[in-house]
Amino acid sequence: LSCVVGSCLTALFQGLPLCPQLCGVALLAVGIWVSVDGTSFMKIFGPLSSSAMQFVNVGYFLIAAGAVLLTLGFLGCYGAQTENKCALIMFFFILLVIFIAEVAAAVVALVYTTVAENFLTLMVVPTIKKEYGSQKDFTQVWNSTMEGLKCCGFTNYTDFEDSPYVKQNNVFPPYCCFDRNNGTFVEPCTSVEAQNQKVEGCFNQLLYDIRTNAVTVGGVAAGIGGLELAAMIVSMYLYCNLK
Repeated sequence: LSCVVGSCLTALFQGLPLCPQLCGVALLAVGIWVSVDGTSFMKIFGPLSSSAMQFVNVGYFLIAAGAVLLTLGFLGCYGAQTENKCALIMFFFILLVIFIAEVAAAVVALVYTTVAENFLTLMVVPTIKKEYGSQKDFTQVWNSTMEGLKCCGFTNYTDFEDSPYVKQNNVFPPYCCFDRNNGTFVEPCTSVEAQNQKVEGCFNQLLYDIRTNAVTVGGVAAGIGGLELAAMIVSMYLYCNLK
Protein backbone atom coordinates (compact mmCIF):
# COMPACT_ATOMS: atom_id res chain seq x y z
CA LEU A 1 0.00 0.00 0.00
CA SER A 2 2.82 2.39 0.90
CA CYS A 3 4.40 1.76 -2.52
CA VAL A 4 1.12 2.59 -4.25
CA VAL A 5 0.68 5.75 -2.17
CA GLY A 6 4.28 6.74 -2.85
CA SER A 7 3.85 6.21 -6.59
CA CYS A 8 0.66 8.26 -6.64
CA LEU A 9 2.27 11.08 -4.67
CA THR A 10 5.30 11.03 -6.95
CA ALA A 11 3.09 11.30 -10.03
CA LEU A 12 1.11 14.11 -8.38
CA PHE A 13 4.24 15.95 -7.36
CA GLN A 14 5.71 15.70 -10.85
CA GLY A 15 2.67 17.58 -12.13
CA LEU A 16 2.55 20.30 -9.46
CA PRO A 17 5.81 22.06 -10.44
CA LEU A 18 4.57 22.48 -14.01
CA CYS A 19 2.44 25.43 -12.84
CA PRO A 20 5.36 27.56 -11.61
CA GLN A 21 7.37 26.48 -14.66
CA LEU A 22 4.68 27.68 -17.06
CA CYS A 23 4.24 30.92 -15.10
CA GLY A 24 8.00 31.37 -15.08
CA VAL A 25 8.25 30.94 -18.86
CA ALA A 26 5.41 33.45 -19.36
CA LEU A 27 7.02 36.03 -17.05
CA LEU A 28 10.42 35.53 -18.68
CA ALA A 29 8.92 36.04 -22.13
CA VAL A 30 7.11 39.24 -21.13
CA GLY A 31 10.16 40.50 -19.22
CA ILE A 32 12.48 39.97 -22.18
CA TRP A 33 9.94 41.59 -24.49
CA VAL A 34 9.66 44.67 -22.24
CA SER A 35 13.45 44.96 -21.90
CA VAL A 36 14.19 44.54 -25.62
CA ASP A 37 11.17 46.30 -27.14
CA GLY A 38 9.75 48.51 -24.40
CA THR A 39 8.32 50.99 -26.93
CA SER A 40 5.86 48.43 -28.31
CA PHE A 41 4.89 47.41 -24.78
CA MET A 42 4.09 51.01 -23.83
CA LYS A 43 2.06 51.54 -26.98
CA ILE A 44 -0.10 48.50 -26.23
CA PHE A 45 -0.67 49.14 -22.53
CA GLY A 46 -0.79 52.90 -22.68
CA PRO A 47 0.47 55.66 -20.36
CA LEU A 48 0.22 53.55 -17.22
CA SER A 49 3.05 51.26 -18.35
CA SER A 50 5.10 54.25 -19.51
CA SER A 51 4.95 55.93 -16.11
CA ALA A 52 5.54 52.73 -14.20
CA MET A 53 8.69 52.00 -16.20
CA GLN A 54 10.13 55.34 -15.06
CA PHE A 55 10.09 54.21 -11.44
CA VAL A 56 10.60 50.45 -11.71
CA ASN A 57 12.41 48.53 -14.36
CA VAL A 58 9.51 46.23 -15.11
CA GLY A 59 11.41 44.11 -17.59
CA TYR A 60 14.19 43.06 -15.24
CA PHE A 61 11.72 42.48 -12.41
CA LEU A 62 9.66 40.13 -14.57
CA ILE A 63 12.79 38.32 -15.74
CA ALA A 64 13.90 37.81 -12.13
CA ALA A 65 10.45 36.59 -11.04
CA GLY A 66 10.23 34.26 -14.03
CA ALA A 67 13.69 32.85 -13.34
CA VAL A 68 12.78 32.11 -9.72
CA LEU A 69 9.55 30.33 -10.71
CA LEU A 70 11.28 28.41 -13.49
CA THR A 71 14.04 27.29 -11.10
CA LEU A 72 11.46 26.31 -8.51
CA GLY A 73 9.53 24.19 -10.98
CA PHE A 74 12.71 22.57 -12.28
CA LEU A 75 13.81 21.62 -8.75
CA GLY A 76 10.44 20.04 -8.06
CA CYS A 77 10.32 18.02 -11.27
CA TYR A 78 13.98 17.01 -11.09
CA GLY A 79 13.72 16.00 -7.43
CA ALA A 80 10.62 13.88 -8.01
CA GLN A 81 11.83 12.14 -11.16
CA THR A 82 15.38 11.40 -10.00
CA GLU A 83 14.48 11.01 -6.32
CA ASN A 84 17.14 13.57 -5.46
CA LYS A 85 16.77 14.51 -1.79
CA CYS A 86 18.84 17.68 -2.16
CA ALA A 87 16.58 19.05 -4.92
CA LEU A 88 13.45 18.12 -2.96
CA ILE A 89 14.58 19.85 0.23
CA MET A 90 15.64 22.95 -1.72
CA PHE A 91 12.23 23.00 -3.41
CA PHE A 92 10.54 22.68 -0.02
CA PHE A 93 12.49 25.51 1.63
CA ILE A 94 12.14 27.93 -1.29
CA LEU A 95 8.40 27.31 -1.42
CA LEU A 96 8.22 27.66 2.36
CA VAL A 97 9.92 31.06 2.22
CA ILE A 98 7.52 32.21 -0.51
CA PHE A 99 4.53 30.94 1.49
CA ILE A 100 5.69 32.69 4.69
CA ALA A 101 6.27 35.92 2.76
CA GLU A 102 2.75 35.75 1.32
CA VAL A 103 1.20 35.15 4.75
CA ALA A 104 3.27 37.97 6.26
CA ALA A 105 2.21 40.34 3.47
CA ALA A 106 -1.45 39.42 4.01
CA VAL A 107 -1.18 39.99 7.78
CA VAL A 108 0.54 43.35 7.29
CA ALA A 109 -2.09 44.39 4.74
CA LEU A 110 -4.92 43.47 7.13
CA VAL A 111 -3.49 44.67 10.44
CA TYR A 112 -1.44 47.68 9.39
CA THR A 113 -3.71 49.21 6.75
CA THR A 114 -3.80 52.55 8.58
CA VAL A 115 -0.02 52.60 8.97
CA ALA A 116 0.40 51.81 5.28
CA GLU A 117 -2.06 54.56 4.37
CA ASN A 118 -0.19 57.15 6.47
CA PHE A 119 3.14 56.07 5.02
CA LEU A 120 1.87 56.22 1.44
CA THR A 121 0.19 59.57 2.10
CA LEU A 122 3.54 61.07 3.10
CA MET A 123 5.04 59.79 -0.16
CA VAL A 124 2.23 60.19 -2.70
CA VAL A 125 0.48 63.44 -1.75
CA PRO A 126 3.59 65.70 -2.02
CA THR A 127 4.29 64.13 -5.44
CA ILE A 128 0.74 64.91 -6.59
CA LYS A 129 1.09 68.54 -5.46
CA LYS A 130 4.38 68.78 -7.36
CA GLU A 131 3.79 66.75 -10.53
CA TYR A 132 0.06 66.67 -11.35
CA GLY A 133 -0.55 68.98 -14.28
CA SER A 134 3.12 69.45 -15.17
CA GLN A 135 4.39 65.90 -15.69
CA LYS A 136 2.42 64.37 -18.58
CA ASP A 137 2.81 60.65 -17.83
CA PHE A 138 2.18 61.11 -14.11
CA THR A 139 -0.96 63.15 -14.85
CA GLN A 140 -2.25 60.55 -17.33
CA VAL A 141 -1.74 57.72 -14.83
CA TRP A 142 -3.71 59.54 -12.17
CA ASN A 143 -6.45 60.47 -14.64
CA SER A 144 -6.79 56.83 -15.70
CA THR A 145 -6.85 55.70 -12.06
CA MET A 146 -9.43 58.26 -11.00
CA GLU A 147 -11.62 57.55 -14.02
CA GLY A 148 -11.49 53.79 -13.48
CA LEU A 149 -12.08 53.79 -9.72
CA LYS A 150 -14.33 56.88 -9.68
CA CYS A 151 -12.13 58.46 -7.04
CA CYS A 152 -10.28 61.72 -6.43
CA GLY A 153 -6.65 62.01 -5.39
CA PHE A 154 -5.04 59.73 -2.86
CA THR A 155 -7.10 60.87 0.15
CA ASN A 156 -9.49 63.48 -1.37
CA TYR A 157 -9.60 66.63 -3.50
CA THR A 158 -7.30 68.54 -1.13
CA ASP A 159 -4.36 66.52 -2.47
CA PHE A 160 -4.47 68.72 -5.59
CA GLU A 161 -4.30 72.04 -3.77
CA ASP A 162 -1.25 74.06 -4.90
CA SER A 163 -0.63 71.57 -7.73
CA PRO A 164 0.39 72.91 -11.18
CA TYR A 165 -3.02 71.84 -12.54
CA VAL A 166 -4.99 73.92 -10.02
CA LYS A 167 -2.63 76.88 -10.36
CA GLN A 168 -3.01 76.89 -14.15
CA ASN A 169 -6.77 76.20 -14.40
CA ASN A 170 -8.11 77.51 -11.07
CA VAL A 171 -10.25 74.36 -10.80
CA PHE A 172 -9.78 70.83 -9.52
CA PRO A 173 -9.72 67.74 -11.78
CA PRO A 174 -13.27 66.92 -12.98
CA TYR A 175 -13.09 63.49 -11.29
CA CYS A 176 -13.25 65.28 -7.92
CA CYS A 177 -16.73 66.56 -8.81
CA PHE A 178 -18.33 63.32 -9.97
CA ASP A 179 -22.00 63.11 -8.99
CA ARG A 180 -22.70 59.44 -8.32
CA ASN A 181 -26.47 60.02 -8.24
CA ASN A 182 -26.58 61.37 -11.80
CA GLY A 183 -23.41 59.74 -13.08
CA THR A 184 -22.17 63.08 -14.41
CA PHE A 185 -19.35 65.52 -13.71
CA VAL A 186 -20.25 68.86 -12.13
CA GLU A 187 -18.40 71.65 -13.90
CA PRO A 188 -16.54 73.79 -13.14
CA CYS A 189 -15.02 71.68 -10.38
CA THR A 190 -14.42 74.37 -7.78
CA SER A 191 -13.34 73.70 -4.21
CA VAL A 192 -16.94 74.24 -3.07
CA GLU A 193 -18.31 71.66 -5.53
CA ALA A 194 -15.52 69.20 -4.70
CA GLN A 195 -16.30 69.54 -1.02
CA ASN A 196 -20.02 69.04 -1.65
CA GLN A 197 -19.57 65.91 -3.78
CA LYS A 198 -17.19 64.30 -1.25
CA VAL A 199 -15.65 61.90 -3.76
CA GLU A 200 -13.59 59.23 -1.99
CA GLY A 201 -9.82 59.11 -2.33
CA CYS A 202 -8.38 56.37 -4.53
CA PHE A 203 -6.77 54.52 -1.62
CA ASN A 204 -10.09 54.14 0.23
CA GLN A 205 -11.89 53.31 -3.01
CA LEU A 206 -9.36 50.60 -3.80
CA LEU A 207 -9.80 49.11 -0.31
CA TYR A 208 -13.58 49.22 -0.79
CA ASP A 209 -13.35 47.38 -4.12
CA ILE A 210 -11.08 44.74 -2.58
CA ARG A 211 -13.47 44.21 0.33
CA THR A 212 -16.44 44.08 -2.04
CA ASN A 213 -14.71 41.30 -3.99
CA ALA A 214 -13.25 39.70 -0.87
CA VAL A 215 -14.76 36.30 -1.69
CA THR A 216 -13.10 36.19 -5.11
CA VAL A 217 -9.78 37.54 -3.82
CA GLY A 218 -9.87 35.18 -0.84
CA GLY A 219 -10.73 32.22 -3.05
CA VAL A 220 -7.82 32.86 -5.42
CA ALA A 221 -5.44 33.37 -2.49
CA ALA A 222 -6.69 30.20 -0.78
CA GLY A 223 -6.29 28.23 -3.99
CA ILE A 224 -2.70 29.40 -4.47
CA GLY A 225 -1.92 28.73 -0.81
CA GLY A 226 -3.49 25.27 -1.04
CA LEU A 227 -1.35 24.34 -4.04
CA GLU A 228 1.77 25.56 -2.26
CA LEU A 229 0.92 23.61 0.88
CA ALA A 230 0.17 20.48 -1.15
CA ALA A 231 3.50 20.77 -2.97
CA MET A 232 5.36 21.24 0.33
CA ILE A 233 3.63 18.29 1.99
CA VAL A 234 4.26 15.96 -0.93
CA SER A 235 7.89 17.06 -1.30
CA MET A 236 8.55 16.47 2.39
CA TYR A 237 6.81 13.07 2.22
CA LEU A 238 8.98 12.01 -0.70
CA TYR A 239 12.10 13.37 1.02
CA CYS A 240 11.39 11.43 4.21
CA ASN A 241 10.65 8.17 2.37
CA LEU A 242 13.62 8.20 0.01
CA LYS A 243 16.50 5.95 0.97
